[in-house]
Amino acid sequence: MTAVVSCDQSVRNTSDLLNSTLPLGTKSNLVKKTTVVSEEMASQIRVKLLPRAKCLFDEPVQVKVAGLRSRQVVTMRARLTDEKGVVFSSSATYRADGSGEVDLERDPSLRGSYVGVEPMGLLWSMRADTLQKRFQKNNSLNPQVVKFSVLEEEGEGRILAEVTNERVFIGKGVTRLRVKEGNIRGVLFTPPGEGPFPAVLDLYTLGGGLSEKRASLLASRGFVVLTVAAYGYDDMPKKIQEVQLDYFEEAMQFLKKLDKVGSKGVGVLSLSKTGDVALSMASYLAGVDAVVWINGCCANTLFPLYYKKSLLHPGLLFDMSRMIPTESGFGIVKNVINNPLAEENQATLIPIEKAKGHFLFVAAEDDLNWDSKAHMDELVERLKRHGKMNFESVCYPGAGHYLEPPYGPYCRSSIHYIAGTTVMWGGEPRSHAAAEVHMWKKIQEFFRSHLSCNDTQGTAKL
Repeated sequence: MTAVVSCDQSVRNTSDLLNSTLPLGTKSNLVKKTTVVSEEMASQIRVKLLPRAKCLFDEPVQVKVAGLRSRQVVTMRARLTDEKGVVFSSSATYRADGSGEVDLERDPSLRGSYVGVEPMGLLWSMRADTLQKRFQKNNSLNPQVVKFSVLEEEGEGRILAEVTNERVFIGKGVTRLRVKEGNIRGVLFTPPGEGPFPAVLDLYTLGGGLSEKRASLLASRGFVVLTVAAYGYDDMPKKIQEVQLDYFEEAMQFLKKLDKVGSKGVGVLSLSKTGDVALSMASYLAGVDAVVWINGCCANTLFPLYYKKSLLHPGLLFDMSRMIPTESGFGIVKNVINNPLAEENQATLIPIEKAKGHFLFVAAEDDLNWDSKAHMDELVERLKRHGKMNFESVCYPGAGHYLEPPYGPYCRSSIHYIAGTTVMWGGEPRSHAAAEVHMWKKIQEFFRSHLSCNDTQGTAKL
């Protein structure tokens, strides 16, 4: 504290002298001296990440700054580049306390990408420098590097201190294996240790590639996880006209035969369109003990569903003429899907009352892709009508469609691969981020509860 006062006084005295009449050489020497003092102060500023600078992607970090002047106002910035080369960034203005420290777990942001006390706000509030881009991190082998910077009060001012946060997707000892066996195409993640471990089939997307993020992080938490695609990946067809439930049954059987798998049944983790695939698996296939349905539909959508060459359900279709344009030029497609409860669409409804396993229904109330809350209500009501209580449900006000593992950049809008146009996904960033934190813990608790194994080993560490 004494040193800070001394530096401030030194600068004020120098300023007074420069405004007086002195020989030119004397002024030059004083300017040099002032610059040295300023540089020394800057060199004492430190930004720290606790408990460490390297962590799993789904873990929070505490961001702290020390060495500032008492009550100094600075700008905090976070920046990353995803695997598609898109730059995401955020910034927030903070005022140091009397000791020259800023702690994001304690101090409120005064302005910027968010306001108020938000310990992980610099991460979830990041936005792409290119419009309508979702954060892409499909390859789990490469960590996501985030650079935290402390800048002078002006947003693009001089950088005072920096630190790098390495956010990894695979915990220590977790193995990654490309799977190309029979019809199965995907990636398998296995925790360290002998097991036995519960098994999860991750249906992040039906096709067009694979995202390994959820699967690798779940494996780091003690699950054997296989993530698969049904088309558009590896040597699979680029497009499909129908979905074969046999493919997912084959993937389940592959998982159950693995040496380290100890759960009798398999868990299924879904999102959006794959939600109805997961419901169908639970309804028609043996051995599905737990299903997590996130922002899906209560009916089979888009493509007809077959099992052993027999049609189970036609696909519930949509009408793009019902898309609502916005002032930004991006569409809202919430109402384009046809009503599954209409008499002409009854054949698309999935008979989940046949399922012997358990369900966790997760719905975002501000989902603009479709009305996930209404679909969840129909699923719950259907189970209750048949005397079934094998479910849990959770709603998130203010959350949008893409609920994922926490601490990634929130996506407001991007290209819809079915609609072929840019759409709004819904949600308010702060509420959406909070929902992801809660949901991710809930998913793990649900799977552990319904995929229990004897002598299950602990989770992976860094």
